[in-house]
Amino acid sequence: MKKERFSPPAVGGTSLLVSFAVLLLTMLALLSLSQARSDRRLAEKTAENVRAYYAADLEAQKTYARLRSGEDVPGVTETGGRWCCSFPITQYQTLFVEIDPVTLEVLRWQTLSHPEAPNENLPVWAG
Repeated sequence: MKKERFSPPAVGGTSLLVSFAVLLLTMLALLSLSQARSDRRLAEKTAENVRAYYAADLEAQKTYARLRSGEDVPGVTETGGRWCCSFPITQYQTLFVEIDPVTLEVLRWQTLSHPEAPNENLPVWAG
């Protein structure tokens, strides 16, 4: 009688493929989590900047209303026949308002950016 040979099932390749798939799915999950955290930080920063802008806009509206009622408002300067005032939004932005004192018409209501001071100590290769 012939002896039957027992051969174990070939699971090496399948195990390797499953391990690779689990590793790949884990990496995709970590990348998704990282992107979600980054999106949340960006949304919070954007909301903070919007709140700061509207706070400065509210102060500008109050100042404009006081000027229209004939009050003398501190912080408003006259430059070139126009009333000018600025309201800080962030460290790098200011809301600038320019008003015609005769007609009380708003000539400019603009957000101005202030760039950071340049860093003079940058290691730049001179050649």
